[in-house]
Amino acid sequence: MVLAVPTPSNKGIFAKRSFQVPRHLNTAHPTGPNGPAAMRKVFRKYNLKVDEKFVIKDGWVTNNKRSKKTKPAASAAAAGTGNQTGSVAANPEENAALFLSPVDVGGQTMNLDFDTGSSDLWVFSTELNAATIGQHSAFDASKSTTFKKTTGAAWKISYGDGSGASGTVGTDTVTIGGVKVENQTVELANKVSQSFVQDTNTDGLVGLAFSSLNTVNDGTKSTPQKTFFDNVMPTLDLPVFTADLNPDGSGVYEFGAIDSTKFTGAMSWIPVQSTSGFWQFASTKFSVAGQTFSNPSASAAIADTGTSLLLVDQPVADAYYQNVQGAELNAQVGGYVYPCDAQLPDMAVAIGDAYMATIPGSQITFAAVDQANSTCFGGVQGNQGAGLQIYGDVLFRAQVVAFNGGNQSLGVAPKKGVA
Repeated sequence: MVLAVPTPSNKGIFAKRSFQVPRHLNTAHPTGPNGPAAMRKVFRKYNLKVDEKFVIKDGWVTNNKRSKKTKPAASAAAAGTGNQTGSVAANPEENAALFLSPVDVGGQTMNLDFDTGSSDLWVFSTELNAATIGQHSAFDASKSTTFKKTTGAAWKISYGDGSGASGTVGTDTVTIGGVKVENQTVELANKVSQSFVQDTNTDGLVGLAFSSLNTVNDGTKSTPQKTFFDNVMPTLDLPVFTADLNPDGSGVYEFGAIDSTKFTGAMSWIPVQSTSGFWQFASTKFSVAGQTFSNPSASAAIADTGTSLLLVDQPVADAYYQNVQGAELNAQVGGYVYPCDAQLPDMAVAIGDAYMATIPGSQITFAAVDQANSTCFGGVQGNQGAGLQIYGDVLFRAQVVAFNGGNQSLGVAPKKGVA
């Protein structure tokens, strides 16, 4: 197997630059976010190990004794090794993630999810049958004059419930925000499970975690390929990209620059633990309505633009919702719900040792769970004792976050105008 060397082009490798990529609502699927679907997706994605007092029932987690037919889940730590694995049953993913960004692959535009929780750039392809492709846009390698198949290479993302995606590997010219990378590794799906088929909002992913998480192999051993960010980073003014995501889910990813007009005060910088492949950090404190609490046995936390919710240790979620009138941990939907007219307190979570990221109470509701819009699903949820905290879009719509690949750190600052 011979892999081509990725080459950033457009202005030449010595022309430093920055560029922006919009994140937009997929109007083809306008029915709104679905809280239980978002929970199912994140549990499966990260192979979260559920506490013994919870049980998989009808595709979700309920607060009962473990069912005899439920197999124990694998450790959360396994999520970042080799072929990724997970443990929650596949269910329709309607509207678990609604906001996408345009990416040009070999002259074909696709709407992809920018995902700092994975490292594969993979797309639906015409190697799938028409019924499986359905409403997705599919990449057709035969229509690209720059695509080159990588002989003998394959990729596979699999979850413990049997769902996943896999396929062939090639290289092509990938253009994001007007900036091209030639010979970028692109993974073409020729097999996807129903959970991906039913997640009609996205045509694939642009993985932006560390390249060590990439799942490409040569048939005998893992051969991780560089992410788009790693390939374009040497040409950027700064070795960073920022996520500036709005409360409505729209926003901008900016590569190579940090726009200080988008946040208040100075950006705080926190080193990450990149050995896991994730943008991982400690988060051992939290606050509710201005009162700070210690969480000394806190699970590690990661920053993930590909997750909709803010998934915290279960005691943290429990403490938060004790301050919300009418809140309950509802077994039918698998998380905390409350009256939609409830007044929610602000919450803050630690990013590293010195910074507390505040999320206004007005930004915490995720979606209604009934047609009457009377009961709402919280954007902050507990991890059911799973051993990993995952800080997704609920955090990003209140904070501007910069991902620095040069010194492997996160910059965080309060988003301007969010209250």
